[in-house]
Amino acid sequence: MAVMANTAATTPLAAPTKARRVSRPWGQWSLRAVALIYLSVMLLLPLAAVLNDGLSGGLSGLWADITRPAAWAALRLSLWTAAVMTVINTIMGVLTAYVLVRYKFPGRSFLNAIIDIPFAIPTLVAGLMLVVLYGPQTAVGGFLKQQFGWQIIFAPPGIILALLFVSFPFVVRTVQPVLMEIDTDQEDAAATLGASGWRTFRRVLFPAIAPAVISGALLSFARALGEFGSIIVVAGNFPLRSQTAAVYVLSQIESDNQRAASAVSIVLLTLAFSLVFVVDFIQRRQEHDA
Repeated sequence: MAVMANTAATTPLAAPTKARRVSRPWGQWSLRAVALIYLSVMLLLPLAAVLNDGLSGGLSGLWADITRPAAWAALRLSLWTAAVMTVINTIMGVLTAYVLVRYKFPGRSFLNAIIDIPFAIPTLVAGLMLVVLYGPQTAVGGFLKQQFGWQIIFAPPGIILALLFVSFPFVVRTVQPVLMEIDTDQEDAAATLGASGWRTFRRVLFPAIAPAVISGALLSFARALGEFGSIIVVAGNFPLRSQTAAVYVLSQIESDNQRAASAVSIVLLTLAFSLVFVVDFIQRRQEHDA
């Protein structure tokens, strides 16, 4: 009996069972339902309305609306100015990100902060700034016009400048975090072996940041296709000359030609969605490889 008593005394008491949390599937489904309803109301229903309106005349009607001289010229202008801007923006964005990450200098924090200004100010203000600087009545704009015959405002150069301003942060903010995560040991080793700075960048650094560079460039291009506020200020609304696709959509709405506006909008939406899907694929591929 004593042994049994000692054994019972030394046996640890059973730990109190913790109350198990009862999963409530209805809570998960309600959250999903709220998210899906919000997504449908804010995105899917407006997209469906534009598609229905643009295709109300069938594919032949859609093609006829897109290939009108004014519409086709506006689409071409939007595409090639956005492409030129993307090339410039990609080069300068990568350079800026590299300088901000790899070098320490006075004013670096200030420079890093002002890169996000295009995100913070209305694009109409950006267009106004360019008009004030490069307008035909200003000193800079008048000098360029008289000395070189360059017309900036109400011409494609003004459109490219406006797109450069509003889209500049995309490449920088996409490449900068990737550069911050890359160790400099391989770059130092390449420099020790006698590789030049350009060769080191091309063979060592660029392959590591290439997915981020491509993603930033595509996002910048997609943003440029839909830019309106700064363009309407610097380019005006001159058909076949300086009218971009977004401005053309506005002109057709004002002319009570809603189907033509929807047709061009479908083209812009298709391009934008395609670019976003490509960026998402690149980012998922990069995460998988990491």
